[in-house]
Amino acid sequence: MGKIISFANQKGGVGKTTSAVNIAASLGVLGYKVLLIDLDPQGNATSGVGIMKKALKATVFDMLTTDADAKSVTVQTRYDNLSVIPSNTTLARAEFELGDVENGEYVMKSKLDAVRDLYDYIIIDCPPSLGMLTVNAMTASDGVVIPMQCEFFALEGLSQLMFTISRIKTHYNKALNVTGILITMHNNRLILSMQVINELRKHYADKLFETTISRNVKVSEAPGFGAPVYYHEKRSKGAIEYMNVAKQLAERI
Repeated sequence: MGKIISFANQKGGVGKTTSAVNIAASLGVLGYKVLLIDLDPQGNATSGVGIMKKALKATVFDMLTTDADAKSVTVQTRYDNLSVIPSNTTLARAEFELGDVENGEYVMKSKLDAVRDLYDYIIIDCPPSLGMLTVNAMTASDGVVIPMQCEFFALEGLSQLMFTISRIKTHYNKALNVTGILITMHNNRLILSMQVINELRKHYADKLFETTISRNVKVSEAPGFGAPVYYHEKRSKGAIEYMNVAKQLAERI
C-alpha cells in the first residue's frame, strides 16, 4: 500500500511546492511509482512538472467536489514514474464547498483509498494555509513533511503547525505523524541560519532531515522550463540535495 505524505506549511515562500515537486520527481528517478497531487489553487506544482493549466479538462477540484474519481483526473507526466493530479484557480472554491459537505474532512481520503495501491508514494502539495484543503490532505496522509526557512518567524509558524497537526491527529487521523522537517533556502554562512537550526535540534532533533536545501540558481530556474531540477540540471547542487532528501524520506518510511 502506497504511503501518502503531505508537504505543508501555512507560511508561503518557504520552498514547499519546490520541495514537493523535486522530491516526488527524485523518488520517481529512484524507481518508485509516484503520484503528485497539486492541492494549491496557484497550480505551481502542475506547471512545475510541465502540465499546461489552461489545457486541463479535469483537476483535483473535480475529484473533491464531484463524483469524479482519482484515476479520471490523473495525468501522466513526461518524467520517470511520475503522475500528477493537477490544479488551477478553480480549486479556491473547494474550501467553501467542502465546508458544506457532511464529513467533508474525509473526502480526499475516500478518493485516494481507491488508488493508493497503484503507487509507492502519493505526495500532496498543500496550500499555504491551514484551511479545509490542508485538513483534507492531512486526514488522508500517513505523514507530513514541513519545509521551512531558517528564520525566527518560521519557528513561530512551526509551533502553530505542530498544534494543527496534533488536532487533526486527535480528531480525524490517529495515524498521522510528522515525517520530517526540511530546511530550505539554506545559507550556512549566516549566523542566523545556524542559530535556527540549533534551536530546531533542541526540540525536533529526530525530525530534521540530515540534508538541507541550499539556495541554488538551477532549482529556481527549473520551474520556468516545466521541469524538476533533476531533469533541468542533474549535476547541480540542488538536484543532488533533493535526491538525498528523497532517499532519506524513503528510509524513514
